[in-house]
Amino acid sequence: MNSSNIFLRRPVTAIVISIVIVLVGSLAILNMPVSQYPDITPPTVQITSNFTGADAQTVEQTTTTAIETQVNGVPGMAYLQSNSANNGISQITATLNIGADPNVVALDIQNRVGIATPTLPSQVQRLGITTLKRNPSILMLVAIYSPNGSHSIPFMDNYANIFVRDQLLRVPGVGDVFSRADNFSMRIWLQTDKLAQLGLTAGDVQNAINEQNLQVAAGSVASPPQNSSTTFEFTVFTNSRLTTEQDFGNIVIRSNPSQNSIVYLKD
Repeated sequence: MNSSNIFLRRPVTAIVISIVIVLVGSLAILNMPVSQYPDITPPTVQITSNFTGADAQTVEQTTTTAIETQVNGVPGMAYLQSNSANNGISQITATLNIGADPNVVALDIQNRVGIATPTLPSQVQRLGITTLKRNPSILMLVAIYSPNGSHSIPFMDNYANIFVRDQLLRVPGVGDVFSRADNFSMRIWLQTDKLAQLGLTAGDVQNAINEQNLQVAAGSVASPPQNSSTTFEFTVFTNSRLTTEQDFGNIVIRSNPSQNSIVYLKD
């Protein structure tokens, strides 16, 4: 009697054995070790700088080329890609070799960027240069909205930048979070015809804003080396940072006491 006749005459036994095989196979699949897929996407390091008001050619000649000259040849780097835009943004992407430690290579690149920094325009140095490790593949997209329309877009942007972005950056394994939300800022549009009539330039306006919109340390009262019999020491706070549109509009661009004339930013 062959084995097939045994299972044909005993169908219950055949069913039980089939169920046992399925159960054992299912347990084996769940506990079977799976080898990790190789990282076929090479890691990248992105260098970003901002030259406000410069065109693409100026950014390329003054900023991008200077940084590329120093960064080129870093151990572990495969090739460089750069993009100089008309809005003054310079982005240089260093693609690393597969298997290279991105932490070590990013540190070497940051040191090379530090060497190139003194040769860059003063405005680029003041705004700063950002060096970040990034993976070219996007892991997740997050969208935030107000279902009932109770919150405005600036409110949602501010909430995303303050709370959501920081939480995502603290997740283990996350290299960087790119946010489309705008930070609170004051954008000033200049009328070139009025500037020409008043004999002013955009640099004059920028210098006036920088001089009159500063967070200064006002010091304290009754602190050493002042001779005072007061028991307490008081810190002086000044409201020197401008916050509203009216505050910025009242910035004095030029004053002429002899002619009793004052040019404000709102003019």
